[in-house]
Amino acid sequence: WSGFIFIPNPFLPGCQRHWVKQCLKLYPEKPNVCNLHLHMAPEKTTDLWGQSKEQLRRKGSSKWETRSLLEKLRWVTLGYHYNWDTKKYSANHHTPFPSDLAFLSEQVAAACGFRGFQAQAGILNYYHFDSSLGIHVDESELDHSWPLLSFSFGQSSIFLLGGLKREEAPTAMFMHSGDIMVMSGFSRLLYHAVPRVLPNPEGTALPSCLDQALASDLPGGSVIEHSSDEDWQVCAKYLQSSRINMTIRQVLAEGQKFPEESATNRKGQAPSEDSYHENSKAKRHKPNTV
Repeated sequence: WSGFIFIPNPFLPGCQRHWVKQCLKLYPEKPNVCNLHLHMAPEKTTDLWGQSKEQLRRKGSSKWETRSLLEKLRWVTLGYHYNWDTKKYSANHHTPFPSDLAFLSEQVAAACGFRGFQAQAGILNYYHFDSSLGIHVDESELDHSWPLLSFSFGQSSIFLLGGLKREEAPTAMFMHSGDIMVMSGFSRLLYHAVPRVLPNPEGTALPSCLDQALASDLPGGSVIEHSSDEDWQVCAKYLQSSRINMTIRQVLAEGQKFPEESATNRKGQAPSEDSYHENSKAKRHKPNTV
């Protein structure tokens, strides 16, 4: 497919751990927005990591154990916050984009020939073995000339890349921990889906690339931070049954502005969680289940 770039895990040893920790410990916190913010009192969604780490560390294999708050995460939005009801971004629903993730995204985009890419919006998806992502096109960004960047960590998945029409037969491929996909050019507006999350094909609890420790001498200018053993134990426990995906987009062209919104759309209210199409198979997360 013209413009579709698949990069098998390019991360230096240990570097994936930084991004996993950020996705679990830092990025779900306010002012970023996550699905738990929609139906829980603000004080109950403060420090999701602190509320979950002991429960995760002790977690066994029983399906009947109460899930931690981190295990109830389904999505987090960054920068320009995507509104699942209107399927739009807006100027008045924006918070600062994480600088480390912006640096990673802009470096990857530049390496693929897209110098000047600006990481303006991010959607983080948190998958479990019963999760799937329905067929869809990412077309809400106002400028489609910039690529969509997708980063995967943890368990593997099947990724389906289709055509310009929903009914076109897709091509299936595996996504493993550390793999990056870049959808640009013709491929930028192709239908795609994630029908299955699969256990690590190596047969171990975690992919071997996540067992590697971070080097003590990181390259100059690196945004990677060393994770404590305690923090990584929590992340590793989470990833034994989960996959995290980060998709990063540039929403606006240089100098472009959002169109004027009607008064009824200016509130920038968060959507109902049931509007979210990237969810567990046929499941809706009702307020009383959290």
